[in-house]
Amino acid sequence: MLTIQKPLVHGLENPLGLDVSSPRFSWLLESDRRGEACAAYRVRVWVSLSAEGLSNRDDEDLVWDSGRRSGQSLSLLYDGPPLQSNTRYWWRVTVWDHQGKESESVPAYWDTGLFPGDWSAEWIWRSEEMKLNDFAYFRKSFDLRGAVARAKIFVSAHHVFQLFVNGQRVGGYGSPTPTGVPHRKYYLAYDVDSLLSTGSNCIGVAAHYLGGSGQNYVNGVPGMLLQLHVEHEDGTEQLVVSDLTWQALRQIPHRIGSPYQQNRRLSSIEDYDAALLEPNWLQPDVGEECCSSVVLAHPSAQQWSLHWQQLPEAEELETIIPSVAAAPSFVNGEEGLIQVFDAGKIISGWPQLALPGMAGVTVRLRYAETLDGSGRVVHQVCNETSHHYYDLYTMHGRGGIEYWQPDFSFKAFRYVEVTGYPQPIEEGQLRICSAGTAMARTGHFRCSSDFLNKLYDVCLQTQRNNVLGQVVDCPHREQAQYLADTDLQAETLLYNFDAYPVLDKTLQDFADGQLEDGSFPFVFPSNYEHPDFFIQIPEWDLHYATLLWKLYQFSGDTELLSRYYEPLRVMIEGYLSLISPATGLIPVGRGWHISDWPYPTVEHEGEHLTVQQIKAWQALRILSEAAALLNRADDSAAYAAHAQKLQVSVLNGLHDGSGKLLHDSSGSTATHQGVNALALYAGLLPQKDREAALKAVAGKPWESKTVLSLPLLRLLFEEGLQDQAYHLLSKPDYPGWGYMIAQGAETMWEGWDDIESHCHAWNGYPARLLQEYVCGIQSGAPGFATARIRPFFAPDLDFAEASVSTLRGKIAVRWERVSESGIRMQLELPCTMSATAALASPSTRPITGLLIDGVEIWGGAASSCMPDGIVRCELDDSMIELELLSGRYELTVRY
Repeated sequence: MLTIQKPLVHGLENPLGLDVSSPRFSWLLESDRRGEACAAYRVRVWVSLSAEGLSNRDDEDLVWDSGRRSGQSLSLLYDGPPLQSNTRYWWRVTVWDHQGKESESVPAYWDTGLFPGDWSAEWIWRSEEMKLNDFAYFRKSFDLRGAVARAKIFVSAHHVFQLFVNGQRVGGYGSPTPTGVPHRKYYLAYDVDSLLSTGSNCIGVAAHYLGGSGQNYVNGVPGMLLQLHVEHEDGTEQLVVSDLTWQALRQIPHRIGSPYQQNRRLSSIEDYDAALLEPNWLQPDVGEECCSSVVLAHPSAQQWSLHWQQLPEAEELETIIPSVAAAPSFVNGEEGLIQVFDAGKIISGWPQLALPGMAGVTVRLRYAETLDGSGRVVHQVCNETSHHYYDLYTMHGRGGIEYWQPDFSFKAFRYVEVTGYPQPIEEGQLRICSAGTAMARTGHFRCSSDFLNKLYDVCLQTQRNNVLGQVVDCPHREQAQYLADTDLQAETLLYNFDAYPVLDKTLQDFADGQLEDGSFPFVFPSNYEHPDFFIQIPEWDLHYATLLWKLYQFSGDTELLSRYYEPLRVMIEGYLSLISPATGLIPVGRGWHISDWPYPTVEHEGEHLTVQQIKAWQALRILSEAAALLNRADDSAAYAAHAQKLQVSVLNGLHDGSGKLLHDSSGSTATHQGVNALALYAGLLPQKDREAALKAVAGKPWESKTVLSLPLLRLLFEEGLQDQAYHLLSKPDYPGWGYMIAQGAETMWEGWDDIESHCHAWNGYPARLLQEYVCGIQSGAPGFATARIRPFFAPDLDFAEASVSTLRGKIAVRWERVSESGIRMQLELPCTMSATAALASPSTRPITGLLIDGVEIWGGAASSCMPDGIVRCELDDSMIELELLSGRYELTVRY
């Protein structure tokens, strides 16, 4: 019998403000029987404040009934009556198996957000003057005339806010995440009925505006927006909105206009004087003398397009009690006692103080990845000099322990240097909070090698550090969303986290930031108009196509392709317009050109760069396939023809016919390993040259860097050179990821060298490759409709296991050596998924037998009966290939 798990709306569990008109319902199926499948399904939707009695409600409460639909789909798009804003809808799905047995999900719900025209609130600020690194503390007292049945706050700010209801902190951190205004501004939604009561209530909002034309946000204008809807138990409603009746505190603890902490102006020093904050500012009856009137924000804010933030807020992921890096020391002057603490690894987040208060004492918290020769933190943000990478807390001294954390922005550091506090800090009085976007962890890898386990863990820690409301390149120096970086990070994100909303945001942000000629800013959101950031990287633009395709392949979501088809098409048309009539190739043109990174060895001489041509060819093919899936036959044919013409031009103009390889560029005779690995992996080189080209690429010393080592490793793994690929992945000597681990790294570096950034998640894709190739978990069709299980039985491993969560459920694989005689493998496939498992023998050890669930199928006293779930079994002395239906299996291969 089938059971239904994980009912989601638009891929989210009980979302609180979904403002799409046609949400998608999805669910997972589980069964103890192999090959079990759904024969039919039905979705029903009710409008209600609670789930009580849904199945028995009258038809008047039923909003939509899909009716019984045949097939084994795991999702359905809502196509009922128009949805009402700020409304709770409950739904459940019913499925039938092929024996006619019925199963029903538990009730799930989603709340609609506010649609255009539903906003009564106005953007407000504390004054008409626009200042850099501005803070504002807003409050609103109001009376509720009866018991509260439901209350929902919708709130936003530019750039970030912290919300309080009757003194209680509500929500996460870093909200809303950066977007490209005016095209898109996120708001958040919170249920607050449990925090409100009949009579007097108070809402408080602390907001921070950056405004410094930094690299990872759009300046816009300062503002705060809030709308509270209250439904009383007697059926009446009340509305509280941000407007000119709100108040702003005259005196606030945050210093306005404090210096930026980094050269890229990403965050400001939090200079916080606790004595300046009225202790009762969140109480309804605070004195009027503490407050001043607010003003309406700049008119441009009122025109921003508002959208509910679908990706989760940041949350506290881990609390670390740091070790003492060195014995406390004294220096003359204001610094006094110097105390340095070590978190043990680089984290994104902030320190947390819990110190006995001393009136007027100012504590300085300075951050760094590394220490200098004297044991103090260096005055750098990553590799860039900065004397401002610190925060300040001035104590109020009213008595007792004072708690504070500088959590309006993310810092990235391993070491914290504390000065200004005159007493030794005891254990627990300073903690380190690791924080980031609250993505659920979904993937797993473990093996018999502690070294590889460490490699996997370090990759994931680095990845955690680099999702801060958006996918960023590094958490300290830039915190910027690049297309190539996100494309490389998508590998590990998709296999190990619930990362779809975060990656979707990258595609949406760049669509919002697309320039008139179809190209993209080098990062976005960003103040692209500022001369410091008026940069383009044409090769990075082309990662828009591969990132979109990876997300489609993982999800199988053609709506995704439809949503981003136009930005992709416009980008490609821009490149096609640049093609030289003489050569048929794309010229170098403007921008900063990067074929590989960091510290690349690819030559860039001449007018045409080979990597740029290959990536453009990949993008054309992706666009053609997307067009076909979206029933745009003419587009599909046209872009396929463009791809073919570009391929011919590449082979005519850049191909070294005698060596079967491509030159680095039109002005170079070099044939770089990474350039040709990319061409081979993408399928651009002629089939007649593949064998010779593969041999040449595999025979070269490792010269690819981070960007081109991914296609190199994939090529080697998939072309029968697993031993060589595994060696590059796992070796502990320079260059490579294993070298970082051997040097004691707790996060992945920007490149192979121990310089610059020591926390760059684009180097985290080895985690995915361990799951995908050592354990062999691969997708066989978009959305994992089918899977391929092709493990590599690495000779130095006794076992390896991995799991990956898909839209159909979890795939799990574990293999282990059985003495010297063979391999035992346990395999779990979720309902509605089939798989092909290919188990290869070592080159010197022919296969002599196969057992499935303990029954011998081949060799010895083989059974003539194939176990349930095995559709096909092909055997020889070098390979076993099985076609399997869903379920759990144990396979034993004898050598």
